[in-house]
Amino acid sequence: MKTLVQLLLLTLTLATTQTHAQSPPPNSPLLDSLLRTRPFLARIATNPAYEVQIIYTQINRDPQNRPTFIPHTYHLNSRQYFNPASLVKLPVAALALEKLHQLPPGITRRTILSTGTAYRCQTPVPFAAPADSDRTATVGNYIKRMLLVSDNVAYNRLYEFLGQRPLNQRLYQLNYPNVRITRRFAPCDTAANRRTNPFAFHTPSGDTLYKEAPRTNPTPYASPLGPVRKGRAYQVGTRVIPQPYDFTTANHLPLASITAILQSLIFPETAAHPFALTPDDYAFLRYYLHTTPHQSGFGPYRPKAHFDAYKKYLHYGRNPQTPADPTLHSYNVVGMSHGYLADVAYFADFLHRTEFMLSAVLYVNSDGIINDGAYEYDSIGQPFLAQLGQIIRQYEAQRPRPTRPNLTEFFRTQPAP
Repeated sequence: MKTLVQLLLLTLTLATTQTHAQSPPPNSPLLDSLLRTRPFLARIATNPAYEVQIIYTQINRDPQNRPTFIPHTYHLNSRQYFNPASLVKLPVAALALEKLHQLPPGITRRTILSTGTAYRCQTPVPFAAPADSDRTATVGNYIKRMLLVSDNVAYNRLYEFLGQRPLNQRLYQLNYPNVRITRRFAPCDTAANRRTNPFAFHTPSGDTLYKEAPRTNPTPYASPLGPVRKGRAYQVGTRVIPQPYDFTTANHLPLASITAILQSLIFPETAAHPFALTPDDYAFLRYYLHTTPHQSGFGPYRPKAHFDAYKKYLHYGRNPQTPADPTLHSYNVVGMSHGYLADVAYFADFLHRTEFMLSAVLYVNSDGIINDGAYEYDSIGQPFLAQLGQIIRQYEAQRPRPTRPNLTEFFRTQPAP
């Protein structure tokens, strides 16, 4: 008989891989009732224009502290496209750490990495000795920049390090067949994105340890959803083009898929198809998924230029004056682009000894014009995610559960890896 964990993982897998669903899964009555406790949440969630999708995952522990997962969904629809934006940085970070283990011994996330050019739309990163090790080009530093402040250039470097086809083939092997990560965050066309740069690893003195030639994916990836066009118009420079924007060749990462990826990184022992990572890799990712930029110890972000709740939309929104609650740790990744706003998070609440996962995306583009910059992130998107996180935390604080979790591993003091 399958275990409860396997059955629950299967639920998420089916939501992830179902490309021709007859109909979306029914809304969770619990999640629906929680949303209706706040008029603002109910108004946004029930309005189809906002394209809201939510996954709230309850976590129960047995006496041995082993977790099981109970997902509750709202308007989850694998056929409804949303632009994942920076959500794709999480699987790219994990796969970059995986690839390091396939390289010659001695190459680690701290080894100096240079990037060359071989095609249009490619930019170089020449070898530079580590005068400031936090600013040196390494896989580890690129991941830190991606997870701490969602740095797009760092993502581009690791997209190129992996190569378009190997990246997507590995996601397929991990049972994410409908994920497509096919674009840099740069104005490169489809042909240019199929070609990735040569790179090399070096000793601090400049000797080459390992290098790879440029890669080309000979066959473009098709969209799992077919043609995808959104909006009534889109803007190029100052000109508005009166037709929908074409997302057909854009990155594609369903909400159930990125939720499952985060769950597998927080709870690898429960994953049916775990990443090939070491305990040190997992600790590294978790540290930078959770910590704030200025508290991370990472040199470029030591000044308090990024506020406590930076990149923590669920529960906090985006208010620079809101201090982070030291009793609530959020391990998360966010996306914000083209009017789409998303946050996918695991929460450990030390005050109430509770934990849960929460994933949400909504579309805030009332004028229907893509790329005009006139999105309601501040007035609708951020407040919605903040209130959503707050009501789930409040509910979890009083929800009966068989055993209170031991959350020590998520609150122990640890140095920056």
